[in-house]
Amino acid sequence: MARKYVLIPAAGSGSRMGGELPKQYLPLLGKPLIHHTLSVFCAHPSIERVFVVIGPDDCHWQSDWPGEVLRCGGATRAASVLNGLLHMAASEDDWVLVHDAARPCMTRELLDRLLDALEDDPVGGLLAVPVADTLKREGGAGRIDRTEPRAGLWRAQTPQMFRYGLLRTALKAMGTELPTDEAQAVEFLGHAPRLVPGDDRNLKVTYPADLRMAELILKEIWKEIT
Repeated sequence: MARKYVLIPAAGSGSRMGGELPKQYLPLLGKPLIHHTLSVFCAHPSIERVFVVIGPDDCHWQSDWPGEVLRCGGATRAASVLNGLLHMAASEDDWVLVHDAARPCMTRELLDRLLDALEDDPVGGLLAVPVADTLKREGGAGRIDRTEPRAGLWRAQTPQMFRYGLLRTALKAMGTELPTDEAQAVEFLGHAPRLVPGDDRNLKVTYPADLRMAELILKEIWKEIT
């Protein structure tokens, strides 16, 4: 049976947060943000191992934190993921779930949904949410050029779950400068990853206001499971 691994690229600086501390290490409800990100995966019985890819010179990671650290982070997210894959001891058909380090509100329910939906899928896929907002295309000078139809558009989330061999091949083929997520690299090979309905609460912390929102979401999740 194929094993399931989690790979969390955490070598980014989080420059859009505006602080010196990388956002994955910012305090969130008494713990570093990345602790919340790791918790659901480390506690799941179907997950074999959880790997965290950090920069070679990262001085913030603590040795007693959960997850197995790989100090091979690259200049881009895709480079960190590929480097992590190359350092893992996995078989070609094993599943790898890549998850954003700064997405701390993942739940057991969402993880189970993804695992169940993709268990026998020939390609793999990702959590995603249909776009609800009206989309505007800028034409320059901060003015609208046109309104884009939103039918069929989804916002990609993570985890993104693909076979180890396929994902490694896809990232090598597309390169590590262009893809902004793993699904894009798999699409580059001509595959059509499956969209698994996600949840708006599966927030990615990007800006300072997102950190406060993450606090509120986590408190809500904890109330639901207690």
